[in-house]
Amino acid sequence: QVQLVESGGGLVQAGGSLRLSCAASGRTLNNYAIAWFRQAPGKEREFVAAISWGRTNTYYADSVKGRFTISRDNAKSTVFLQMNSLEPEDTASYYCAASPLRFRLGVAEGEYDYWGQGTRVTVSS
Repeated sequence: QVQLVESGGGLVQAGGSLRLSCAASGRTLNNYAIAWFRQAPGKEREFVAAISWGRTNTYYADSVKGRFTISRDNAKSTVFLQMNSLEPEDTASYYCAASPLRFRLGVAEGEYDYWGQGTRVTVSS
């Protein structure tokens, strides 16, 4: 069982930056592909970014491409989401998720077996 814990959310002005972290307990994240999803109030959860086990492959939703960067530090069993040029539309709860298909960059929720509780990001205009 992999337990994921997100951190780093908060309130930021439009144009600002935040870095989210996803840490694992119980097992190392090193054998999993990791993705970030987000859910805004009243909306369905949507894919944001994913990174494969080997850190060489990443994939982004069009809405965040060029502004967000996903990375991982396998020595620390932690995955990061650097979010720059934040917009009010980025306001949401952000969740990290883990898939044992470690080379696959899935965009569907059903492809991920383990989820964190989420961290809230609010971007003010």
